[in-house]
Amino acid sequence: MKTLLFIYNASAGKGKIASALEDILDVFTKAGYLATAYPTQSKGDATRAARELGPQFDRVVCAGGDGTLSETVAGLMTLNRPPVLGYVPAGSTNDCAATLRLPRDPVKAAELAASSRNPRPWDIGRLNGRPFVYVAAFGAFTEVSYDTPQDLKNIFGHLAYIMAGIAAIPSITPYRLRVEYDGRVLEDEFYYGMVCNTISVGGMKALPADRVVLDDGLFEVVLVKRPVNAQELAAGLQALIRQAPVEGGAVISFQASRLKFVSEKPIPWTLDGEYGGSHETNAVENCRRAITIVQGE
Repeated sequence: MKTLLFIYNASAGKGKIASALEDILDVFTKAGYLATAYPTQSKGDATRAARELGPQFDRVVCAGGDGTLSETVAGLMTLNRPPVLGYVPAGSTNDCAATLRLPRDPVKAAELAASSRNPRPWDIGRLNGRPFVYVAAFGAFTEVSYDTPQDLKNIFGHLAYIMAGIAAIPSITPYRLRVEYDGRVLEDEFYYGMVCNTISVGGMKALPADRVVLDDGLFEVVLVKRPVNAQELAAGLQALIRQAPVEGGAVISFQASRLKFVSEKPIPWTLDGEYGGSHETNAVENCRRAITIVQGE
């Protein structure tokens, strides 16, 4: 009989997984798996469980928010042959669920996670050796929750919110950076930077869905300088929508597999919504097809 390790955060989504646990385990049994359920006990526990227990199982399924998924992937990344990963989203934001097109109903998501449908390779990032699954960011507003009015989210999306905030708040301080990527170099002052492999950040649309390919070995990179006027702000937003970056404008966007950010002072980073450290030199690399995950239709 096939075996499945179910790592879940019982407190995620106001206890959504805990209340559906019996039905979820029944789904795994009906799919032909002998399932072992492991409720995480503390921060980082999903990483330990995936690392220490993962090699014993044919499949690993994690349930919780993006943080639980990120921790589980970090554990699987230490294995020579990580098992196929399934994900049951149950957090408050669920950016990865949007990118992977997963059902929000936990039982339906469990059915997909235990199925043989649509397993696909997934690029995983590393910042200074630390894995991240969908976004590494620095600068304006990355140290606070993405708490913005819904109409602003719907109309503009995450990057527009960042740009509008930068334009409106003169006290925000930029970072003077040298950015090296795939044989090219940029030097300027940047208020915000994002290296990602997702269409959603903080529950808001970040990039067009047809631009993000999960296993192409490339990150989508967006760097934002302070717009000097309304016209430059508008031009930057249009550049994002058209996927046609304007060098020298408020927004610079490109694809890259490896990057190095060098600054005169430490830059605090956020990885998948969690603090990712602060250093003067920050190296980002794309680990192509490092994980295989079950994706929705």
